[in-house]
Amino acid sequence: MTMKEGFAVLCDRNGNVTKILNDSLRLGENIQPGTPFARIAAPGSLAKALSFLTEINSQGATFDWEINISTGEAAKTIHFTGSKMDHHILIVGAENSSFAQELFEGMMQMSNEQTNALRTALKNQSRAEKDDSLFDEISRLNNELVSMQRELAKKNAELERLNQEKNRFLGMAAHDLRNPLQSILNLSSYLLEEDPATLGEDYHDFMEGIYSSSEFMAHLVDDLLDVAKIESGKLQLDYSPVDVVGLVSKNVTLNRFFAARKKIQIDLITDSLPTALLDSAKLEQVLNNLLGNAIKFSPAEGHIEVRLVRTGDLFCLSVKDEGPGVSAEESANLFKPFQRGKTGTAGEKSTGLGLVIVKRIVEGHGGKIWLESEVGKGTTFFVSIPLMPPKEDVKR
Repeated sequence: MTMKEGFAVLCDRNGNVTKILNDSLRLGENIQPGTPFARIAAPGSLAKALSFLTEINSQGATFDWEINISTGEAAKTIHFTGSKMDHHILIVGAENSSFAQELFEGMMQMSNEQTNALRTALKNQSRAEKDDSLFDEISRLNNELVSMQRELAKKNAELERLNQEKNRFLGMAAHDLRNPLQSILNLSSYLLEEDPATLGEDYHDFMEGIYSSSEFMAHLVDDLLDVAKIESGKLQLDYSPVDVVGLVSKNVTLNRFFAARKKIQIDLITDSLPTALLDSAKLEQVLNNLLGNAIKFSPAEGHIEVRLVRTGDLFCLSVKDEGPGVSAEESANLFKPFQRGKTGTAGEKSTGLGLVIVKRIVEGHGGKIWLESEVGKGTTFFVSIPLMPPKEDVKR
């Protein structure tokens, strides 16, 4: 078999192509450096291509996978083999398994020692023949390989960090979902086994427990989805002219109904503001989160103050409560992802993700968020956002 009969690429551990080594199958129109390897899969074969990459990462190597690929004219079945090599993945393919295996073995034999030996041999030959062209070319290719390995090492370190965060993320989600789910199962089981006529007032308590646990899980799932979307760089802002005073007033009025359950008073103090250009739905998410936290951590018959003022080309929103306050150590970690949420003064549960989402939304608008707090004397959260974002942000 000759090199022209096959297909060979180097990918990172995520399956993104970093270098095309051989493309005699003429897949260049479908796959380029920086694009996912799975993109060459024909319709209906994407899942199999992703499973192929998964097995390489988990097993170290895998052989003779038949995957249908798009060639521009029609789908074609190609035999693929892949293996981990240092911090990257080598993938080769051919139209039959024996050709694929032969190409794979040939590529694997190109180790660093052999590359260096080839470089030395070519250097000596070029000196003897006074022709440095081959040596220069092999030197250039070797330098490219070294640079590529260095870049792959950096990306692998970043991937390892993200993988650790992902594991923490999943552990927290599993722990926080398990308790309310178990509560729902236990209460539901009891209701199914007992005669409703004998339950009396307990029936309402059980149903309230089921509702509360279900509500917490729904909020947690929503927050997890928001965090996943934001952390993947997919935060999209839908800018439009917004009456900030009207929007804040409306949301304060709505939250007064929730505050009334704990006999908490919410006061609103506002300046006159011009129309701002921002994402109104996202700003409501910020405001409702800050007000929800203030209500959650304020004592019964407490007081919350919401203030909206203009400072130059910015508007500043503050939410002040009379809760337990936040220590300096807690404050340093408050906006970091995957921090454990606290329980409110009336036993309200928290996902611990709300402020992470709020911070990303505020910063997405080009704004800032910070807090001032004293343990035992309450907390004030401040949000400042430009009335008019940069033009490039609006185009985004």
